[in-house]
Amino acid sequence: MTMPLRLGVNIDHVATIRNARGGNHPCPIRAAHVAAAAGADGITAHLREDRRHMTDADIARLVQEIDLPLNLEMAATDEMLAIALKCRPHAACIVPERRAERTTEGGLDAAGQQGMLKPLVERLRDAGIRVSLFVAPEARQIEAAAQLGVPVIELHTGPYAHSGGAAAELGHLRKAAAMAKQLGLEVHAGHGLSFANVGPVAAIPELSELNIGHFLIGEALFSGLDAAVRAMRARMDAARA
Repeated sequence: MTMPLRLGVNIDHVATIRNARGGNHPCPIRAAHVAAAAGADGITAHLREDRRHMTDADIARLVQEIDLPLNLEMAATDEMLAIALKCRPHAACIVPERRAERTTEGGLDAAGQQGMLKPLVERLRDAGIRVSLFVAPEARQIEAAAQLGVPVIELHTGPYAHSGGAAAELGHLRKAAAMAKQLGLEVHAGHGLSFANVGPVAAIPELSELNIGHFLIGEALFSGLDAAVRAMRARMDAARA
């Protein structure tokens, strides 16, 4: 029997729209409640160094006010570590971050940064926070994640999405997911997923969670967030059926 596939809804870009004019509307916490009611299994939020979308207050409110697990995406910095240790989200996904990028452009170099990542991973783990690493679907990065002792990796699906769902990119994801599972890692995936391309990824049996944000928030402009989340959930479930 194929295991269920969880949907984590990233609400960053609700905050992006709010911040374009200042004030409190639209509220990302309200979006989290709507996503939860529509069938999301978790909420993802990225607190960036430049605070371009989510703010410290947003993260604190999400921890306090939503019933779903919060997955905090964060850079591997002392500042973000301190915030995570204070807020205690359910999970922390360590991602690479550059000020100049529009969105996360690549996977974390876990293989080349093990010395820096190890103490950060240990402090998060000791605080009871479930740690994951956002990595490219490459053997060396998956092996490095396993060596660091994290329980979860999230595979970067951007190259697959940007290629129009190319078979070769899908093959990389399938191979990486199988390898990670064999190493005892729980496998998530995300970045650039949409109604058009989610099916083949959702069908990868080793995956246990997809994190999707930008597309859902964009689609919500036309159909509403509740309907967008329900439609994505239905496509994921159909791919697993």
